[in-house]
Amino acid sequence: MTTPPGVTDDRIELRGLRAVGTHGVLVEEQDRAQPFEVDLDLAVDLRPAGVSDALADTVDYGAVADVVAATVSGARSFALLEALAWHVADAVLDVDHRIRAVTVVLRKLRPPLAVDIETVGVRVARLR
Repeated sequence: MTTPPGVTDDRIELRGLRAVGTHGVLVEEQDRAQPFEVDLDLAVDLRPAGVSDALADTVDYGAVADVVAATVSGARSFALLEALAWHVADAVLDVDHRIRAVTVVLRKLRPPLAVDIETVGVRVARLR
């Protein structure tokens, strides 16, 4: 399959960003910070940076990581992972107008469930 002219599948990928926050439905989750992990795929045309080798021609993934960590660890608490992931996606799109789309995978690393489970999570995708 060929990609149509002017369309790229270029991505900036961030994997395993960890931050602590107080998100969840249970009172104990709202009172005690717990770890979350975030993976991001940013749809960005990487051609300009590929040609120039200049940071100014791409999205600064350090700035993206800072915004995501601040959103997860921030003062605002969300009952649902879906709401937190949605706000992470919005915050990422606000970092740089060149981000055409973002996919956020958000996992709670120690979910308070009565079964042996490593993580629970959600995936949201947003287009500009």
